[in-house]
Amino acid sequence: MGAIPETFLPQLRIPATYLRGGTSKGVFFRLQDLPEAAQRPGPVRDAILLRALGSPDPYGKQIDGMGNASSSTSKAVILAPSTREGHDVDYLFGQVAIDQPFVDWSGNCGNLSAAVGPCAIHMGLIDPARIPRNGTVTIRIWQANIAKTIVAHVPITQGQVQETGSFELDGVTFPAAEVALEFLDPADEGDDGGAMFPTGHLVDRLDVPGVGSLVATLINAGIPTIFLNAQDLGYTGCELQDAVNTDDEALARFEAIRAHGALQMGLIKDLAEAARRQHTPKIAFVAPPAAYTASSGKRIESGDVDLLVRALSMGKLHHAMMGTAAVAIGTAAAVPGTLVNLAAGGGERSAVRFGHPSGTLRVGAEARLVNGQWQVTKALMSRSARILMEGWIRVPGKVLNAA
Repeated sequence: MGAIPETFLPQLRIPATYLRGGTSKGVFFRLQDLPEAAQRPGPVRDAILLRALGSPDPYGKQIDGMGNASSSTSKAVILAPSTREGHDVDYLFGQVAIDQPFVDWSGNCGNLSAAVGPCAIHMGLIDPARIPRNGTVTIRIWQANIAKTIVAHVPITQGQVQETGSFELDGVTFPAAEVALEFLDPADEGDDGGAMFPTGHLVDRLDVPGVGSLVATLINAGIPTIFLNAQDLGYTGCELQDAVNTDDEALARFEAIRAHGALQMGLIKDLAEAARRQHTPKIAFVAPPAAYTASSGKRIESGDVDLLVRALSMGKLHHAMMGTAAVAIGTAAAVPGTLVNLAAGGGERSAVRFGHPSGTLRVGAEARLVNGQWQVTKALMSRSARILMEGWIRVPGKVLNAA
């Protein structure tokens, strides 16, 4: 007598929307549309997001899901009517690991922040009475991962979110409508009420066994970020993705630096924890202005930018710039004496335009010195967003058995 065949559960059908926000893409869910067990944090929620994106994939391709095998595209968002007074929508972001079975909930995605407002309108989370016939609707977003407020200014035409337009964003192929974003009080307040610079210094020395002793600015604004000087790493700041991402030894050095930086920033208590905290902190290197050719073939002259920045996300050099890292760049640039500020020429600055692998980006920040500590009230930048697909996503039913 043969063995009893395994019972294969049918797939779940979950409403979802696939959007581009800035230079990222992700699958957006409405909290109430998720299975009941996934409407709260836990293994079922993580299992659904992992299978939706196609992870974990030992081939590193995410063929069996919606992810596109990069840190910019292996992302998921859960939206809900806000439970926070004075806010319209709660926004929870999950960075889905590509080849490992975990979702990192430790930070925000600044690029996808641009898609939250348009998607909230699309999902019916915003009162239709607030949507003008033509103009702009202001949506206050509670970023649940980092407990911060984001204000999105969403353009409206003929009563609908305007998605097409002439706003060009380096790193995105086609122009679209501009969505202006304000990241309010982006610096982490910490347990002691002031931890924008968690070590208390604008510049620290980071000792990394096997790498050396490096000067660094460790900042927690937008997202925890470790800034280094490109020259100290043997780089010029003009590098494109392949110059770093094809160098396994360099990537291992960056990960070692990132782990030691996380420890020094108090984000982890043991170096081993860094492996399961891939989303934060970010690591970036800066350099003074120089001419280079962007990945698109566009020529960037030294006079076009205030400084150069290259940043790594999920262990790889980003093809453009993470939105949260841009907030960190703008914030650090506004504080005289940080490595970012010095690379931009020093002094007080309310905005910088920096060069990245795909082109340039302008970000502003309002900083002030209060009782000997730097405070940043807001960071400003523009992105664009567009719905790419809407309907349902399907995942194998056994995700409900995750434990």
